[in-house]
Amino acid sequence: MTKTESEKRIAVALGDFDGMHRAHQTVVTGAEDAIIYCVNNKFSLLQKSIFEKRYPNVIFADFDKIKNMDGEEFIEEILLKKFNAGMILCGFNFRFGKMASWSAIDMRNYLEKKDVWVRILEHLDFDNEPISSTRIRKAVADGEIEKANDMLGYSYTFESEVIEGDHRGRTIDFPTINQKYPSCLTPIKYGVYESRAFVDEKEYKAFTNIGIRPTYRVDDTLCETHIFGFDGDLYGKIIRIELVRYLREEKKFSSLEELKTQLDYDKSSII
Repeated sequence: MTKTESEKRIAVALGDFDGMHRAHQTVVTGAEDAIIYCVNNKFSLLQKSIFEKRYPNVIFADFDKIKNMDGEEFIEEILLKKFNAGMILCGFNFRFGKMASWSAIDMRNYLEKKDVWVRILEHLDFDNEPISSTRIRKAVADGEIEKANDMLGYSYTFESEVIEGDHRGRTIDFPTINQKYPSCLTPIKYGVYESRAFVDEKEYKAFTNIGIRPTYRVDDTLCETHIFGFDGDLYGKIIRIELVRYLREEKKFSSLEELKTQLDYDKSSII
């Protein structure tokens, strides 16, 4: 193979990429302009809509189509025939083929005979343990959002449509936007979070209550965000919220005045 041909190798990054956490990021940045091939689309830590915006070079696999392929068929039909791959990037624990019977090393042994490079990335540690989607999901469920953010390499994020609320917050000078917590995402600890809201890509400080709102109870998980310094109509718009840190658990208040006192305190702890 000539140097020119070598430089034109098509790189394909393989993985589940649930959340595209810091360890995943080392895989996808292993080659310039690599195709990101998500083989099992779970989206429990990062919504597909946000994933596509951040990584326009992503291709989502039809998992039902590939799950019963044996390892050799996956390599030949997907990596070589579909992508014409000249370089493969994956994590040390990547497995594929029917019943996950092939390992990254098996893939390297098979492809090196075809002059295709396979670069296997080692694990990345946080607090002396490998970063994983499982650890991040647990941190989110426990309200350890700063820990989750450290492992993700970005703030835990969701986006959804702003829906009609009961306008109660306006009566105490704390108007909120109301959104449903995306059902695809991992369960999150209920409570109040310091957050950031993005309106037309402009960033605003905010705080977000996520839960069932015990004072004025709702049935589904609701996200109520008070955006600092913003006054406008956002109904029907898709708004992105990033969670920065966990402030406190949800509380039941005996009056609107008691609620306002708490919200004033919450805001002061952020400003």
